[in-house]
Amino acid sequence: MASRNDADRGRQPVEYGDQRVERGQGGETHQVAAEDAPRLTTQQGTVVSDDQNTLRAGERGPGALEDFHFREKIFHFDHERIPERVVHARGYGAHGYFENYEPLTEITRADPFSEAGLRTPVFVRFSTVAGSKGSSDLARDVRGFATKFYTREGNWDLVGNNIPVFFIQDAMKFPDIVHAVKQEPDRGFPQAQSAHDNFWDFVSLLPESAHMLMWVMSDRAIPRSFRFMEGFGVHTFRLVNAEGRSTFVKFHWKPKLGLQSVVWNEALKISGADPDFHRRDLWDAITQGDFPEWELGLQLFDDDFADRFAFDVLDPTKIIPEEEVPVRRVGRLVLDRMPGNFFAETEQVAFCTQNIIPGIDFTNDPLLQGRNFSYLDTQLKRLGSPNFTHLPVNAPKCPIAHFQQDGHMAMMNPQGRVNYEPNSWDPPGPREDPVAGFRTYPDGRGDQAGPKRRLRPESFADHYSQARQFFVSQNEVEQRHIIDAFVFELSKCDQEVIRARMVAGLRNVGDDLARAVAEGLGLAELPTAISPAREPIGDLPASAALSILANGPDSFAGRKLGILVTDGVDAAKLEEVKSAAEQAQVNVELIAPAVGGIDDSDGNHAPADQKIDGGPSVLYDAVILFASKHRAPALAAQPAVRDFVADAYAHCKFIGYTGDASLLFEAAGLGSLTDDGCVDLEEHSPADFIARCSELRFWPRQASIAQRADTAC
Repeated sequence: MASRNDADRGRQPVEYGDQRVERGQGGETHQVAAEDAPRLTTQQGTVVSDDQNTLRAGERGPGALEDFHFREKIFHFDHERIPERVVHARGYGAHGYFENYEPLTEITRADPFSEAGLRTPVFVRFSTVAGSKGSSDLARDVRGFATKFYTREGNWDLVGNNIPVFFIQDAMKFPDIVHAVKQEPDRGFPQAQSAHDNFWDFVSLLPESAHMLMWVMSDRAIPRSFRFMEGFGVHTFRLVNAEGRSTFVKFHWKPKLGLQSVVWNEALKISGADPDFHRRDLWDAITQGDFPEWELGLQLFDDDFADRFAFDVLDPTKIIPEEEVPVRRVGRLVLDRMPGNFFAETEQVAFCTQNIIPGIDFTNDPLLQGRNFSYLDTQLKRLGSPNFTHLPVNAPKCPIAHFQQDGHMAMMNPQGRVNYEPNSWDPPGPREDPVAGFRTYPDGRGDQAGPKRRLRPESFADHYSQARQFFVSQNEVEQRHIIDAFVFELSKCDQEVIRARMVAGLRNVGDDLARAVAEGLGLAELPTAISPAREPIGDLPASAALSILANGPDSFAGRKLGILVTDGVDAAKLEEVKSAAEQAQVNVELIAPAVGGIDDSDGNHAPADQKIDGGPSVLYDAVILFASKHRAPALAAQPAVRDFVADAYAHCKFIGYTGDASLLFEAAGLGSLTDDGCVDLEEHSPADFIARCSELRFWPRQASIAQRADTAC
């Protein structure tokens, strides 16, 4: 911890009559907490080191936007007299804890990393970005991954996404990107999607969005579950240790169950079958005791690396490849409790990027600096009062003491007559603590000097190199999905000039990508490439960390198996499948002609989880077809059954079956098209089938389907 002498530089003891205080170099009065006295904190519980001076860029320089204590204090004062989120409106949250693996005191004094085995309570909210509260979970979109740590030194909010970059480099453009992706204002649609003219018109004129577009058009934007997606802090932050030494950091959440997404046709059908698919998945997992886990990873680097890295570490449209800076896994996040009331917690939780604690600090990332201002203003508008920290889900779980008062719904006004400082009353109330309090890292790099200007550094000008790196890091299946996503989205644009302009920009990512998209759109010719601000680097190496399929699970655990059954199904075989699934920690649902269930071959009654037209195969990670010989013809006659089988095949899922169910393949038009992803359970054991399912999809089928389509054309 910093010494008192270090903290007190520029301060001198002085007596003002009967009051002994400290006077700063500008003549200001500092009253410092005694050993046993309460310490002044922010509303988030962060101890304040200086309550007299705003943060400035130099002694006589402009005020810094990142001064969260000043902004909280003024905002609260402004609202002392006494709606749906604009973005991230559709969310779902859960309680849990973060467990630290080992002390990280050599790099940070932050409380959650101070002790081995320390568990810090958390609340996590997942969300989509563009849609309203009533939109579908499976929209193609970024997913919010926001974590509130209730530390012993105040609340820390790590407000991240499941994509590590963003569309824009400066917060000035945030209203524009959100306006562009939301419903077109004259018609009020489309809802929760980017497949329309306004969005693509905007991004086609904003080359800095190229990298983010690759991620959003990839399968990262249609995750199978919150449990199977990564999270990222997006920005570069600082970790600061007790001696004041700073280390740059990027935060990563790595799912213990591996990565998994759906395919686009599946996403469309899931949205119709169960628009609450992600919510239900998280609810079911936690209430059944299958607690989802992620590991927190840190990419740590210093100024020397930042100076030699090919891109600016303050640019939020760039990543640092894990091959260059490995991710150090330092703890685990476990979600083990659902809210008792959705509105009181998930809806009223307020995340602010400005909420940090001693040991964590900001950088000069211009998007982060703007978010620090915007989030507090958003929560004040949305929750209607500066006292939103009084709500239990937002309240720190550590002592708080300040002089803020009144305002709408004030529940914790200070007691007694003292509501200001400095004061001479006894008891005097809280005092600042220059040792334990938060102190901003004094970043003194020379490149921050100069006149105040509105400009963007030249180091932000390369917009396409990492976009290409992302594309070449995908395998052939994933690249096909990206191409198909661009074609689908741009096909929804009415203006051909927008489609052509977008393809012209994609040429800077790669002519192979641009040509495939142009062919899919039916463009007469490949447009001339847009002139880039800086020539892209064409030989950045592929990164395996960027591929979903390269980071899938090593088992089928945590997934869902759908078993289509009829009366007379082989009781022993059904029980064998259930037993194998239980051993592999796989969830099983029975789908039957009637929700009342079926009677198996031994006369035992088995209730169904879903009726066939309410349990389509898109809701499951793999399926099994168990139809008795006498019931198979009637089952095959049902359109919902034919769709069940056809969709499972088209979506490249593993399909288990018995001989009596072969009629269902024929009814779906697949009689001669079964492949190695269709497993006969009379020849292979259920345990072998579930082991095969650890691959999640039988991707070779996608190529064969495409080949047959090309032949037909």
